[in-house]
Amino acid sequence: MQQDWREHYHSKIVSAEKAVQSVQSGDAVWFHCACSEPSALVRALVNRAPELKDVQIYHMTSLGEAEYTKAEYQGHFRHKSLFCYGATRKAVNENRADFIPVRYSDVPRLITDGVLPIDAVFLMVSPPDQDGWCSFGLTADYAKAAAETAKTVIVQVNRNMPHTGGEKLHLDHVTWIVEEDEPLFQLPRPKVGEIERTIAGNVARLISDGATLQLGIGAIPDTVLSALTNRKGLGIHSEMFSDGVVDLYESGAITNENKGIDRGKFVATFLMGTQRLFNFVDHNPAVEMRAVDYVNDPWVIGQNPNMVSVNSALQIDLTGQINAETIGPKHFSGIGGQVDFIEGSWRSKGGRSVIALPATAAGGKVSRIVNVLSPGAAVTTSRGIADYIVTEYGIAEMKGKSLSERAHALIAIAHPDFRETLLREAEEIGRYL
Repeated sequence: MQQDWREHYHSKIVSAEKAVQSVQSGDAVWFHCACSEPSALVRALVNRAPELKDVQIYHMTSLGEAEYTKAEYQGHFRHKSLFCYGATRKAVNENRADFIPVRYSDVPRLITDGVLPIDAVFLMVSPPDQDGWCSFGLTADYAKAAAETAKTVIVQVNRNMPHTGGEKLHLDHVTWIVEEDEPLFQLPRPKVGEIERTIAGNVARLISDGATLQLGIGAIPDTVLSALTNRKGLGIHSEMFSDGVVDLYESGAITNENKGIDRGKFVATFLMGTQRLFNFVDHNPAVEMRAVDYVNDPWVIGQNPNMVSVNSALQIDLTGQINAETIGPKHFSGIGGQVDFIEGSWRSKGGRSVIALPATAAGGKVSRIVNVLSPGAAVTTSRGIADYIVTEYGIAEMKGKSLSERAHALIAIAHPDFRETLLREAEEIGRYL
């Protein structure tokens, strides 16, 4: 049996150029995303642009250059973005790509139910184990669903990809194998200033010993982690985690022993960070990379007592509506897993969800707390499930509060330069006060 898969393995090895010949005009192609982007396959497909028309490219976060979104490739490729980031953000806002609003937890089902089409999937995996199983490494999310549904499965086997526990792919289910070792995309640690440290300190007040944590991407989540080194018995059940979790684990604060599900395990669906993170998760039996429809399922999340989710936003109105996606009508990110984890934290006994953000933007010229969201802005999280809002000026609690109570609480944590205006505008509207 072991010999059989090895024979099949070698019969499937081709160059990247040969593998992507499987893609035809009009096909829907899905890419592995974030630090798992299979660069060799992406480059080979882009090089075929002159002979292809109307190829639809789907994925979540891209850390690459997203060459296929450039103006010169219009008519050849059309990106369908599930989460705007970097180069794909620019393409969406210049109408060279499309944006699909979607909760991250729903993506696997949208694939398997045929709501979103898939003809081929490009994945990056670790080398196979002795039984022919490859690890999805740093990104599990929709990889399994895509591999089980696509007609063509092309993998880039990269020896630099960490081998992680959880979801795996057997070579029997692979169409073509491209062996190419490349450095993985890395996400440098964010710069942290005094505002981020103050916000993190406020968020830390809401996190007790034994809590299970979910934290998003960026300076504030990383700084929150650094403010928790004196906690005990923390756990991780998070859409993603980065280097800050490694630091907190090494401080002794994370044990994963108080979780209600997957006890003793770090659970995530994708990872973004530096080589330090990659080394930490490689062959680490305490790390489980699971599909996003498991990790982000509110019912699963809620089984962890004292679940605390920490995410961010671009703008919040005085009723508690949260916009984490757009600057006016311009797309900046996406729904991602924010709503999944806010709902999951509410199901958790003792759970809390936190939206943490600086009180201002544009160098202090714009308040992020507003009476009315900007024209064209998205409502990512409805006011009915908003919980705690945190800025550098304090904490505002939303659950169970009237519109008037919410308005007063949010004005109190807005930047002092904007409080008088917010109060006057609220009174003029006549809805809250």
